[in-house]
Amino acid sequence: MIYFTPGPSQLYPTVKKHMTSALRNEVPSLSHRSAKYQEIVSSTVVGLRTLLTIPKTHSIFFVASGTEAMERIVENCVTKNSFHFINGAFSKRFFQTSIELKKNAKKHEVAMGQGFDFEEQIIPKQTELVCFTQNETSTGVSLPMDKLYELKKQNAKMLFVLDIVSSAPYVHVDFRSIDVAFFSVQKGFGLPAGLGVMIVGPDAIEKAEFLAKKGTNIGSYHNFLSLKTFADKYQTPETPNVLGQYLLGKVIGDMLKKGMTNIRKETEEKAALLYRFFDRHNRYIPFVKEKMFRSKTVITVVIPDGSKSVVQKLKERGFVVDRGYGELKETQIRIANFPATSKAAVNKLIARM
Repeated sequence: MIYFTPGPSQLYPTVKKHMTSALRNEVPSLSHRSAKYQEIVSSTVVGLRTLLTIPKTHSIFFVASGTEAMERIVENCVTKNSFHFINGAFSKRFFQTSIELKKNAKKHEVAMGQGFDFEEQIIPKQTELVCFTQNETSTGVSLPMDKLYELKKQNAKMLFVLDIVSSAPYVHVDFRSIDVAFFSVQKGFGLPAGLGVMIVGPDAIEKAEFLAKKGTNIGSYHNFLSLKTFADKYQTPETPNVLGQYLLGKVIGDMLKKGMTNIRKETEEKAALLYRFFDRHNRYIPFVKEKMFRSKTVITVVIPDGSKSVVQKLKERGFVVDRGYGELKETQIRIANFPATSKAAVNKLIARM
């Protein structure tokens, strides 16, 4: 089977080899306070900084998932007021997380499948944290980074956080303009689920320190201050997913050998093939109409006759795609376009649609 599902997705081609190496070297049994473990984390962090061009000003934290990252960010960066751009299920989850943590969360919401007109959007002055889902996995909408940078310039005192769960490592982020970003590894990195990564800038750390001094609850062992204390030593507060961190480091090494320029070019070429096919199809059409908002990594397609039969047909032919998310389940399919799937695999999928 070739998996085009948007998470968990197709394993990166080298994962099985690295898994064998990890078991042979008893990596899952390593103490998270050992020098060997620190070497693994150091290698993974250094590789990730190089791969995504992360400045040394930003700390890298390991958590359990992207969903956990949402909760930690709100706890550590918001006294009262957060603001959320919503156009799908995962951006809405971020908003709901803030509500459940008893924050005064406000939102600007558009219909699923649409992007935002940032030039006409005014963020309330009292906002502390502005939340974006750069690539909405549920709908296949991607936000142009240049528009986010411009909005940050206009609201420099506010913290900007970016969900890049289904666009990393493809998306290029200028972290000088982003205070926090996060992703999980089971999508673009082609790894087993169970590991989230947070990239946290100095202003977000400073806000956590401010809240802690005020006596605000910023969480326990996974608050930013605790995470940073251990991250500075290439450790974690608790026993972590050592195997996941090891595999991430190895896959990052493979991606560095291939080069992000090549990975991004291939991603765009594969996306162009898929969109060209569906733009010309007489029944199946892309859900996202405006091309500037079309995701390169999650392609959503409207299936008027129902998604179930198409998913089943493709499965019988050796391809696993996902149905639409939530209320879109019956009328859409989602096709992941991550680095783990080759251009040849995409052409085969298209030929068998």
